[in-house]
Amino acid sequence: MYEKKYDIVVIGAGHAGIEAALISDFLGVSVAIITMDINAIARMSCNPAIGGLAKGQMVREIDVLGGVMAETADVSGLQFKTLNKSKGRAVWSPRAQVDKRLYEKIIRKRVNNSSVSVIQSEATAVSIKNNKVTGVLLRSGEKIKCLSLIVTAGTFLSGVIHIGERKILAGRMGEQRSEGITESLTSYGFYSGRLKTGTPPRLDSNSIDWNKTSVSLGDDNPAPFSYSTKTFNPPNEPCHIINTNVKTHEIIKENLYLSPMFTGDIDGKGPRYCPSIEDKIDRFKERNSHLLHLEPEWRNSDQIYLNGFSTSLPEEAQKKAIRSIPALAKASLLRPGYAIEYDFFPPSQVKSTLETKEVSGLFFAGQMNGTSGYEEAAAQGIVCGINASKKIKNEKPLILPRNSSYIGVMIDDLITKDTLEPYRMFTSRAEFRLMLRYSNTFERLLLYSEKHSLLPNKKLKILKNALKLKNEAKKELRKSFAPIDLREDIKINQKTPAFKILKRPEVSIFDLPLKSVKKRTSLPRWLEKDLLYDLESDIKYEGYIKRHENEIKKTIKNENQKIPPKTIFSRIPGLSKEAIEKLETVKPENLGQAGRISGVSPADISSLFIYLHG
Repeated sequence: MYEKKYDIVVIGAGHAGIEAALISDFLGVSVAIITMDINAIARMSCNPAIGGLAKGQMVREIDVLGGVMAETADVSGLQFKTLNKSKGRAVWSPRAQVDKRLYEKIIRKRVNNSSVSVIQSEATAVSIKNNKVTGVLLRSGEKIKCLSLIVTAGTFLSGVIHIGERKILAGRMGEQRSEGITESLTSYGFYSGRLKTGTPPRLDSNSIDWNKTSVSLGDDNPAPFSYSTKTFNPPNEPCHIINTNVKTHEIIKENLYLSPMFTGDIDGKGPRYCPSIEDKIDRFKERNSHLLHLEPEWRNSDQIYLNGFSTSLPEEAQKKAIRSIPALAKASLLRPGYAIEYDFFPPSQVKSTLETKEVSGLFFAGQMNGTSGYEEAAAQGIVCGINASKKIKNEKPLILPRNSSYIGVMIDDLITKDTLEPYRMFTSRAEFRLMLRYSNTFERLLLYSEKHSLLPNKKLKILKNALKLKNEAKKELRKSFAPIDLREDIKINQKTPAFKILKRPEVSIFDLPLKSVKKRTSLPRWLEKDLLYDLESDIKYEGYIKRHENEIKKTIKNENQKIPPKTIFSRIPGLSKEAIEKLETVKPENLGQAGRISGVSPADISSLFIYLHG
């Protein structure tokens, strides 16, 4: 058996695998990535978009941690839009329609220009000795040795595609599924489950009556995802909006008995917040119409993604329902929608570093951990890559607390809560979301990036200059006074500090003459504007932010109280039976994690606290 050896091996070349491999390479360790198809690297297998509600914040967080998703989306973007603009700034979330072909091409080039070795093969088993990972076995019989292994298998583990009663053994449409990894891991004591996700049909652009659709454009002056992006003048290619109707719903209801989601053919639980069209019509019976988006999959695309129509109905039923919509009366399906069921490993089996609790050097990321979405996968991938590299170098790992980032919120949720359905990030999951704004990402995560050497000097300099400018502007607002004649409609009767005037809802930071910003800076204009918006948010919401900061300080006081890994919870007086069961399963690393486990009450935490301090 021919053997190769690397510091880190990554199984899977999707969004999680790519981020894991490239950041590991940047940190100076030897890396190999195993993929069943080198042409599928960074493939956007579902929607042609990056970002969205809370996901946009995560993309920028990935950027500050040294990832490539943000930069690539900026270059390949077709349309950029900030969602939730009608609500508070805490929940503003950027989203981009992207050219998925260009996105994949850019990532492939990046991998080719790196020192990452790409191995086209199928991983079938994990080698573990004395609770330490030692390598991975390929279908060819070849063994690859490694010090750390990152598994990012996506929907490929025992994947089954469902289109009505038709079943296809595949990881994605037209791609073979992976077999062996699940069985290998469960033989070492890991436990797995089944989840389901789905994708809508793809339509031929030439078969759509575009005159019967409504145009949906992006923002006129959008901000990019990446702090590395200098000039930003993206295209604003239109998407289009249509609606289902009573006839559409009748056709779907008539065919529900053919949907595997309703016949019981699919065991895996589907995503609650991204339901199939069958689910929507069944759950919201009072509604006669649902919004659908027609999205191009690349520039001048002849293939259109029917967003909002995820389905596992038979192909003929899909066609009939789609053609009941006036704009799609002659629609031609290039590919039917389908559901896919796959294996995952409940993430209570991993630590906050995303390394497994029982096996040293083994990391899980993406849909392996029960998440859904490119952004969630990429975020986990970069954390795995950083921590696997740190482990090899005997350096301290990167651990992101909940108050630092949406990535921190996601990881904490995954390891402390039961994953009964695919996990998707939302702003509502973050209790301190006012502090986790899209616009202050550099400020929140710069210290982590510096501490762990995650960024090239050029990018680090941009972030430091951004922080410097914001601090200078903040000092100026504290020390200077607002002009009496600031604006005709704003009354200022006495000498008033500028920051106090800015607290008024009708006053914008752009009304104030800030000398620190008027000086020539090396920052792009879009970033200067972004910084001012962010500073304005700090000042306008100062009271709420201080309250959050006080809450965080109180929480941290006991949050980081370590729980020894070999704690026998059944021996702790006062714990309920449910708490003992949940604590034994999750094995929380600290008191804060223990308190967030469903089924563990404040009384249980009090008993645990007394035991730890006894």
